[in-house]
Amino acid sequence: MEPLEHLTGQLRHLSLEVPAGATEKLLRLLDELLRWNRTYNLTAIANPVEGIEKHLVDSLTLLPLLTGDERLLDLGSGGGFPGLPLKIARPGLSIVSVDSVAKKINFQRHAARLLGLRGFEPLHARAESLPERPGYTGGFDVVVSRAFASLPFFASLALPCLQPRGRILAMKGAEGERELAEAESELTALGLFCTELRQLRLPASGALRCLLVLQRRQAGQHKM
Repeated sequence: MEPLEHLTGQLRHLSLEVPAGATEKLLRLLDELLRWNRTYNLTAIANPVEGIEKHLVDSLTLLPLLTGDERLLDLGSGGGFPGLPLKIARPGLSIVSVDSVAKKINFQRHAARLLGLRGFEPLHARAESLPERPGYTGGFDVVVSRAFASLPFFASLALPCLQPRGRILAMKGAEGERELAEAESELTALGLFCTELRQLRLPASGALRCLLVLQRRQAGQHKM
């Protein structure tokens, strides 16, 4: 099966829609990642078929939770996931993609130029430093991470960057529901609660994914 068939079939399986031309851009992104990976060791995934599922499709499982015009912050983005696939699939997103490893941010800059992605800003920084930087505090509609840190730690880093009614989206594996239960008291102390928990299985491997949506508690709101 050709890479394009793998990608379109998996997106169809999860009812994920992308605009015309996006699948070709997504595959070009993956090709470039794997090419750079041979020199710079950006990812443990070196197989293109596995990369389609674990990098591209996995990143795009966030699409149903986005309107497509948000200002989005991706913390601990590694080689640019989920931020780069999301930007390709939803060009109206304004994305800041943060990682502390310079070679990974260099790849993201290269990929954004190669694919003509405007409104995508790779930032070489530690997530903890963002509140000290003008323009990165309190202005994001959505803060996301993919297996970046423990749920309470990620939430504590995301919170200062979030606008008052913004959302934190944590991408977790099979342990997501258990981690949420164990973190309840810490999240409550941060003034956060879970408004939605989505579980799904990736089409090829059957790996379980858990998407957690956190928001600040507003007056009159109750936890999930």
